[in-house]
Amino acid sequence: MAKIERGRIKYGIFSHIKQDIPSSIVVLFVALPLCLGIALASGAPLFSGLIAGIVGGMVVGSISDSAHGVSGPAAGLAVVVFEALRSMSFEIFLLAVVIGGVLQIILGLARAGIIGYFFPSAVIKGMLAGIGIIIILKQIPHAFGYDKEWMGSDSFVQLDGENTFTLLWKLFLGHVTPGAVLIAAISVAILLLWELYLTKKHQNVFKLIQGPIVVVAAAICCQFVTKSYFPQYAVGPEHLVSVPIAGSISSFFDLFTFPDFSQFGNKEVYILGVTIAIVASLETLLCVEATDKLDTHKRVTSTNRELFAQGAGNILSGMIGGLPITQVIVRSSANHQAGSRTKLSAILHGALMLICVALLPSVLNLIPLSALACILIMVGYKLSKPSLFIQTYKLGWNQFLPFIVTILGIVFVDLLVGLGLGCCVGAAVVLIRNYKNSHFLHMETGNGGEQLRMTLAEDVNFLNKGAIIKELARIPGMTNLTIDMSKCSSIDYDVREAIEDFIKSASGRDINVTLKHPLAETNGKEEIYSKKLDKWVLALPVRKDVLPV
Repeated sequence: MAKIERGRIKYGIFSHIKQDIPSSIVVLFVALPLCLGIALASGAPLFSGLIAGIVGGMVVGSISDSAHGVSGPAAGLAVVVFEALRSMSFEIFLLAVVIGGVLQIILGLARAGIIGYFFPSAVIKGMLAGIGIIIILKQIPHAFGYDKEWMGSDSFVQLDGENTFTLLWKLFLGHVTPGAVLIAAISVAILLLWELYLTKKHQNVFKLIQGPIVVVAAAICCQFVTKSYFPQYAVGPEHLVSVPIAGSISSFFDLFTFPDFSQFGNKEVYILGVTIAIVASLETLLCVEATDKLDTHKRVTSTNRELFAQGAGNILSGMIGGLPITQVIVRSSANHQAGSRTKLSAILHGALMLICVALLPSVLNLIPLSALACILIMVGYKLSKPSLFIQTYKLGWNQFLPFIVTILGIVFVDLLVGLGLGCCVGAAVVLIRNYKNSHFLHMETGNGGEQLRMTLAEDVNFLNKGAIIKELARIPGMTNLTIDMSKCSSIDYDVREAIEDFIKSASGRDINVTLKHPLAETNGKEEIYSKKLDKWVLALPVRKDVLPV
């Protein structure tokens, strides 16, 4: 049951166990191939990806207070890991992961998580939509049985020079696997049946029995049937999940690797540790923002606690041979869409992964990648629905432009570049709006005649200088002008100087300037400047926090 505490709804970890258990199974099926794929792309042992997934679920999930966030190895760090392993051993690399985790804990204690709140909403929405599109584009080849690219990739250009669109082109030039297509067709039919009919007509039953779980079960059954009766349609082992299998308990523990602490004084290890901490923390904070937006109950994750949790996870992952960990939007969104209510789902997915990897690896290795690809494609579609584009477009170009630039950057480069471009465009939009909103000019009638009044905004800074100079230059001669600063709380020296320069030149154009400012208004008088301009700075009663001399 949900508890009411100080006006907020608080969810106990076991309050929605009926929803969280099915969700954890769905997340397991989504996370499993991604953990293996990222390890493969990183040039690391496959088991290191599984360790990171297990620790990300059980350890990070337990410490974090994110309702839907799921952590594990991230594609954004795959290139960093790959380049590091070209110059150092895996054991030395693990020491860098531990150091990165320590730095993340320090960042959490230093309250650096506030950085996550400075990303524009339009950029976060663009991130979700961009990830959705890239999931669809990347998973289509896997759905058709063309598994040249590793599962979990989110970069436009691969390490071998291929890119997202060349893979799609080659797929349709003759790399289609009939058995994979058959499984994909069955998977899509099941997912659509669950989504469009069964969960709406029989919610109590079919929201507990998730469509993706049925998809995996049906895909394994289909593989058994085709191998026995239609071998020409059975998919080969290269198109199945490939979890390392240990022959015994002792050989299972042999799969774990430990850091080389003899390299503790190696400068390269610290440089790599700092890189891992920065990239992992940034990806985590962005994912936290995006995941919180998905939450229908609008719960807010503590970003400082999240950094601490990620640091603890990375320390443990590095200590036992795992890849670096971040919160990952693909798994987190799949968790939300599967109906999770609390962080129990993330914790259970890690526990289930440990149980399956230790006790049931042969069963996991029966799962066709094409079935998992269809599950991910459905996740991608829900993240990038056309209605989201229409809704953002209706909000205006101030929202739509950073939104669409973020998407293009993610699809055609990678996640971090797309977010960087989106933030730059968002900042440019803010600057342009700030440039335009510094003042307004209008005609007034009073004192027997017409006069112009320029009213300055509450906060006027150097970014507004150009717009104000341009406006003042357009004022015609033989005009009475009032510059009203009574609403200003601060004015930069640059703007003050520009106003002074205008006043000094105003008499030559027969412009009489009345300067209205907060202190003059409280004294019941206004200073008028027409000829005695040299006395303006001294004559004006100035408040230093408003118009510094």
